Amino acid sequence: MKKENSSLLIVLLLALLSVLMYGVQIIVFHAPRDTAFYILQDFAFLPLQIAIVTVVLGRYLKNREKTERLEKISIVINAFFSEAGTDILKNMTGFSKNDTDISKKLKVQTDWTDIMFLKTVRYLENAEIKIECGAAQLEDLKVLMKSKRDFLIRLIENPNLLEHDTFTDMLLSVFHVTEELIARDGFEDLNHLDMAHLSNDIQRALKSLLIQWVEYMRHLCAEYPYLYSFEVRKNLFCKEENIISGD
Repeated sequence: MKKENSSLLIVLLLALLSVLMYGVQIIVFHAPRDTAFYILQDFAFLPLQIAIVTVVLGRYLKNREKTERLEKISIVINAFFSEAGTDILKNMTGFSKNDTDISKKLKVQTDWTDIMFLKTVRYLENAEIKIECGAAQLEDLKVLMKSKRDFLIRLIENPNLLEHDTFTDMLLSVFHVTEELIARDGFEDLNHLDMAHLSNDIQRALKSLLIQWVEYMRHLCAEYPYLYSFEVRKNLFCKEENIISGD
């Protein structure tokens, strides 16, 4: 309300200043007809000026706002993989029966191009990830997901992610696995149907997580080469990972 009142006051002061300046012009030059002519001329150009300012300035502000939102989203995504995503991905990958084939496709290197990232995303979208659940593995995943639950909730509540549908969908699928695991006291006596249900949930979450990880690496490669270099060196899909830079 105070901002609206301040804006209205500024408009009134500027309008008053304009009237005073035209008044001074009439008094000094004694040419009210010329002054009226210039006033009408200014009004004639006013719609065009408004159109130019609205379109150009509006587009600039919109683009700047979009850039700022994307920057905030990238910060949130980076926080996710740093604090939870990588650990969850490492654990869930252990459920995959064909993780060796997938890992070969995910050995990202510092010389990867944008096309290589896009091809990897398409591969993952079409890949059939086979999941095999064991009671001990599920218990380990439950402990991990339980420790990350509050962090995941805060991310899901983050309004900046509303415009990033694919990442939000991934978060929801991962959080669903968390809720499914926490809802069960143990996994030793699960029947075949319940185990299959958990396998499907993990498969969905893992696939989404892998795709988002590749997109995350793609973003780092394009925007933050130094962060990308570090992530490549500690890539969980490379058995020979080494965070120490080579010569």
